[in-house]
This record gives sequence, C-alpha cells and structure tokens, in this order.
Amino acid sequence: MPRSTNTSAAVFILGALFFIFGFVTWLNGTLILYLKIACELTTSQALWIPVAFYISYFFLALPSSYILQRTGMKKGMMLGLFIMAVGSLLFLPAAMVRSYALFLVGLFIIGTGLALLQTASNPYITVVGPIESAAARISIMGICNKLAGVLAPIILSAVVLADADQLTADLALMETAARSVRLDELAQRVMVPYALMTAVLVALGLWIRFSPLPDLEVEQAGEAAESPTRTVFSYPYLVLGVFALFLYVGVEVMAGETIGLYGESLGLPLSNTKYFTALTLIAMVAAYIIGNLTIPKFISQSNALLLSAVLGVVLTAVAALVPPGLTMNVPFPDLVNFTLIHLTVPLTVVCIALLGLANALVWPAIWPLAIHGLGRNTATGSAMLIMAIVGGAVLPKVYGALAEGPLGYQNAYWMMVPCYLFILWYAVKGSRLQRW
Repeated sequence: MPRSTNTSAAVFILGALFFIFGFVTWLNGTLILYLKIACELTTSQALWIPVAFYISYFFLALPSSYILQRTGMKKGMMLGLFIMAVGSLLFLPAAMVRSYALFLVGLFIIGTGLALLQTASNPYITVVGPIESAAARISIMGICNKLAGVLAPIILSAVVLADADQLTADLALMETAARSVRLDELAQRVMVPYALMTAVLVALGLWIRFSPLPDLEVEQAGEAAESPTRTVFSYPYLVLGVFALFLYVGVEVMAGETIGLYGESLGLPLSNTKYFTALTLIAMVAAYIIGNLTIPKFISQSNALLLSAVLGVVLTAVAALVPPGLTMNVPFPDLVNFTLIHLTVPLTVVCIALLGLANALVWPAIWPLAIHGLGRNTATGSAMLIMAIVGGAVLPKVYGALAEGPLGYQNAYWMMVPCYLFILWYAVKGSRLQRW
C-alpha cells in the first residue's frame, strides 16, 4: 500500500476538493428558486435542474474508470476540475441570453466533471496515507463536504436573491416589456459568481497538477483479492445496495432541493425560502459529526443505517401530516451582515429539513455493505454505486409531477416513505443476502 511522504498536505488538498464537491452540488437548491423566476418556469420545469446535474453520474461512472486508467488518478482529478470549469463558464452566455436550456447544458457538464473527480478522489483519500488512519481522513473529507453544502446556498442567495421579496412583488406588477428587462438583469446576476467559480476551478486544477500528491494508478486504489468466477450481478447485496443508494440519493436531493419550492407553495416569502436548503445541510452536518463520534464505538454501520431509515419514515410521515399553519422560529446566520436572523418556519418544513439527520449516514453505511468481498468485481461494483446517484435526477422530478398534480406539494412527500422502508429492509436483510 503506498504511503504519502506528506500525508497532511495531501489531506489538505483533498479536503479542498471535497469542499468543492459539496459547494457545487448544493448550489442547485438555490438555482431552482432563482432560475424559476429568471426563466419563468413552472415547478416541474425547474426540477430539470437536478435531472441535468445528477444524470451525468449515470453516463460517466463506467467511462470514468477507463479515463482514469489512461490518465492516472492525479491527472484525472485535474481533468475533472477543468471539465467543471467549462460547465461553469457556460453560465455566462446562458445568463446573457437568459437561456434555460444552456443553463442545463452547463449543469450537465459540471456534473460530468464532478463524476470523474469523485471517481478518482473517493478511493484516493483511502490509500494516500496509512490504512490505519483512513477512517479519520474520510471523516475529515465528509465534514469539508457538508460544511460547503451549508455555505453554498447562503452565499449564492445573498448574491442573486438579495432583494427577493421586492423583486417578486415588482415582477407581478410589470408589463411584458419591462418585466423582460428586469428578468434579463436578474439572470445576469449569476455571471460574476460563476466567472469566479470558473477561475477557482482552473486554479485548483493547476494546483492539483503541480501539488505533492503522489500520482497513484487506478489499480492501487482497488481491492486486492483473489479473482472470483462470479459476475458482478451474482451478488445480491451489491445489486440491492445499488437500488438502495438510488433511492437514498433521490430522497436526499428531494429534502435539500424541493424544500424551497415547498415553502414557496405555502405562501412563504422568498427571503425565507431561499435559506431552506441550508437548513437541511446544517442537519446533515450535525448528523455527520454525531456519526463520527459514535460509529463504530457505540453503534455499527448497519444499525446506523437502520436507525437512519426509521427516522426518515417518521419525519416524512410527520411532514406530510402536520398542519402547515403550525410554525416555529429558527435562528439562522446572516453571512452578509454577520448577524443572526430568525426565520418563521412551518413545522412541516422543519421536518423536511431534519431529514438531513436521517440522510447523512446512509451513504457511508450502504457503500461498505454493498462493496465488500467483490474481488476483481470491486471496480465495476463501485461504478454501479456511482451510477446510482442518478436517483437524484429521477425522484425529485417524480415529486414535481405529483406536487403539481392532484396530491399537492405536502402529500407528494409520501413518496419518500417506501424509499426509506426499502433502505430499512436492506439494512436488516438485503445487505446479508449472499445468493439469489
């Protein structure tokens, strides 16, 4: 197993990458609210944003393994960052002509680069230092990722939706020509942050290229084992784990990226709903820290998965049943004025945000249960699990169709209950099935 001559430097550099993962991924919740106004979209149309972003994982998971075999992992990470920069740069012409289709193309390209980047960096953090400290390094990466997810919607909202309530009020009263001019101005607000993001991604790619990170080969990150004669589809715990991960990513994205739309459907002002994605991510950070302190010292990975699924069922049921009129005050950091603001949030919305607690530990629990003992099939099994991220494209779009249909926004959340129940079954039985 390779050892880095400077593990601390490697952890710092990789921590920056995982921060980028979280930041870019959780911008989508704010983009949904922002582009819904700027491009005059329905809820169903706005939910093409997670589709464009997450579907790239399905198409790029297997090709990423081939690309990394040609480039090596270090150059592969640099390439992933450069691809993300191209997608980010595409936001500039998209904003200038207010083209929703071009925004979606940009998001797909960003997701493509991110898929390649994650395929390389997730195993890299395991092998870049001593194996006995791998769990600690993975924990640091997770915290970097989730903290970025908290900051991303707050920062983007402060830039593009600073005057949210006044903006929506003005647009409602404007004639067509004046409204078009105001929407063009709104669309162009995203140009500066995405130009800066493009520059940061290019700089980070060059930093990776000339950094002291060892240039590991793909084979070094794989699992050393005797080559089994079984095909990858002959492992039920893997195939079922892929489906469980598909459902998990779907409900995780729903909790983070539909919560603002749900708040909007309840008549809440945009000045409040633009922060709701960050509330979900704060809950995820809290759960991640709790998990790091308790797993496996006090609770096993499989039991953590079981408890997460049970909590998901309970919170979803309460969110779907509680009257929207019940509210509570939630303190929230205002990063622009460096003060605390108090949001009046319906209890049903709070329950959706608290799903971050139920979701945070599912990925790290399912992954080892689904991937163990695959031998020569480890790389293909890992790619299949990455492909399952496409759940983040499918389930939110289904939610949008149900929300705009006869169920309505609140009752549409019932679709999450069978998802959590399957994850619960996988924790109890599915992960233990060795043969079909």
